[in-house]
Amino acid sequence: MESGSTARRPVSVVPQQEYLLQGSIMDNSCEVLLHRLRGLCDNSELPPENFNDYEMAYQIRGPTGTPLVLRARQALDFPGNPWHLRYIGQPEVGDKNRPTLVRSSIDVSTSKNLVQFLTELGFRLESEFVLKGQVFRKGRMKVIVAKVYQLLQQGNPKNLEPISQSHLVELSVVAPSGQDALADEVKAFAEQLKPLVQLEKIDHRRLQHI
Repeated sequence: MESGSTARRPVSVVPQQEYLLQGSIMDNSCEVLLHRLRGLCDNSELPPENFNDYEMAYQIRGPTGTPLVLRARQALDFPGNPWHLRYIGQPEVGDKNRPTLVRSSIDVSTSKNLVQFLTELGFRLESEFVLKGQVFRKGRMKVIVAKVYQLLQQGNPKNLEPISQSHLVELSVVAPSGQDALADEVKAFAEQLKPLVQLEKIDHRRLQHI
């Protein structure tokens, strides 16, 4: 028998629940929001945490025809870092009075050949974009304020243009299932950002049919 230190054990990935609110703010008002977040969030005395991420959405259809979408993400400012692969489930169908959107989320680090691996599995590139912005943290909550850019040439994240004159704002918590009280914390924090930004539950499935 293999010893406990050398035996190969199956790696289990535990799905998490994401509690999410989203909104946007015009570019000319963004600096005021950033100042508000620096005052409300942790480690306000430290420089802001910046990010510059290239994200690609890949899709494959299973035997039933239901599409499976996975998101591959690379930190452009740190090319030596692992890539990330993320699965985001459909929003839970539940109480409409629930204060946030709730969906399952799995996020894992991967090797650099992630895109090649997905392509060989039969996944097809559906969309790609770059997010540039800042991350703020308040306890377990995370706030991102980011500019979304479209690629002018497929596969070239250096040739970009902004898709709008606004910034995306996301407030979220990722935690194990069954911690629905976190939704109330997210909503309460979102109230502190009014009237600068109105964060809401956004069902992207409905937007696809508008």
